[in-house]
Amino acid sequence: MIRLKDLEKSYKTGAGRTWVLRRITLDIGEGDFVTIMGPSGAGKSTLLAILGMLDGDWTGEYQLLDQAVHQLPGKGRVELNKKHVGFVFQQFHLLDDLTVQENLEVPLSYRDLPGAQRKALVADALDRFQIVGKKDLFPSQLSGGQQQLVAVARAVIAKPKLLLADEPTGNLHTSQGDEIMALFRELNRQGTTIVQVTHSERNAAHGSRIINLKDGWLV
Repeated sequence: MIRLKDLEKSYKTGAGRTWVLRRITLDIGEGDFVTIMGPSGAGKSTLLAILGMLDGDWTGEYQLLDQAVHQLPGKGRVELNKKHVGFVFQQFHLLDDLTVQENLEVPLSYRDLPGAQRKALVADALDRFQIVGKKDLFPSQLSGGQQQLVAVARAVIAKPKLLLADEPTGNLHTSQGDEIMALFRELNRQGTTIVQVTHSERNAAHGSRIINLKDGWLV
């Protein structure tokens, strides 16, 4: 599903260039459940953003679902993202001026689904994540844990082929985190490819493969 070849990311500094990722060559198969681990500053979140086509400032080759992402224009990358990728952000990235229910509807608006089906999927997500009572609230009215649940629900609601998750349980109680990991395992069993970034050995144990980064290099 994913093939990276010599992918690199850097930015200019007064002293020259600072490297974030170096010569990343990596294959992730369809149906994999991969965990990216490493110390802070290793490039984990940057790599996840590149996989999600949220960061286009890099060099090298990236193939996703047989599409050459490195050759796609910005609009093509956006369309590929909307069609196939769900993303759980570390900082949630919920839309502040939309209610919980409206935030959940956003990914469905990119799919060719009838209105009744979209409403049914939102209702199912609200029930599954036990946030029915929060559906008319805005993100600013939610706790960090509640925002995290909404962010996970939004990422999975459209059943993406690729789910990317950056510290998906960081603001949750242990029991809630275990429930999210159980949901990820079930989605993975149903065919969703998952790549998560985490510092948690507990979360990593739910996946099938661990990739370690250090100072931007695969180790």
